[in-house]
Amino acid sequence: MLNTVVSGQPTEKTPILIAHGLFGSARNWGVIAKRLSADRQVVAVDMRNHGESAWSAAHGYHDLAGDLAEVIGHFGGKMDVVGHSMGGKAATVLALEHSGSVRRLVVADIAPTSYEHTQMPLVKAMQAVDLSGITTRSEADEALKPAVEDDGIRSFLLQSVDLKSRKWRINLDVLASEMPKIMGFPRLDAQFDGPAFFLTGAESDYVKPEHRPEIKRLFPAARFAKIPGANHWLHAEKPREFEAAVRAFLDA
Repeated sequence: MLNTVVSGQPTEKTPILIAHGLFGSARNWGVIAKRLSADRQVVAVDMRNHGESAWSAAHGYHDLAGDLAEVIGHFGGKMDVVGHSMGGKAATVLALEHSGSVRRLVVADIAPTSYEHTQMPLVKAMQAVDLSGITTRSEADEALKPAVEDDGIRSFLLQSVDLKSRKWRINLDVLASEMPKIMGFPRLDAQFDGPAFFLTGAESDYVKPEHRPEIKRLFPAARFAKIPGANHWLHAEKPREFEAAVRAFLDA
């Protein structure tokens, strides 16, 4: 089973499962998970090939959805699911293929469709860093800076450096080989009739108006909202607004 980080205690409210995006981890969601756990249990996972979860040669969305279904089964059989980016795609496949496992679905800044842009430059940048002689995060930061100039993205990636073992906590080789599947999306004819909330950053271009017909085909009850001033990493850029929107939807 995936590695899990549990916040809060079980209550009469449906527990929440959080699935992070590419290169992320459960730890990235610690603040939001803790705040959402004020009145219910929250379970954040490390997706396969990330964090403390096992590495695998396969990284398609059927695989990721199956992992999430296993976690939900372990925690009682039904959860509200929040997924961002890659985790959002995995959550949509979970809802479509394991609809009985999901009460309400929150998809953060991603659509159930294929994307043309690739994250391979970031994979190659991380692969190019020689971690063997690095002892501090600042040294890793300096090594990564020439290839990744954005301070925010670099800081995010460096959360997955294990300084003790001097290795990445991300299976970069498999993510590289499986990148077409990660950027793609499987063709599915199922529907999830439950409540679904597609929450996006107003400054992000990941979810476009032309994506809505396909979203509504798969999720007839889908609702949409944008967080002003937020880009793709909306939960990190506007955590209070993100938390408030998610809480309002789940408590509706």
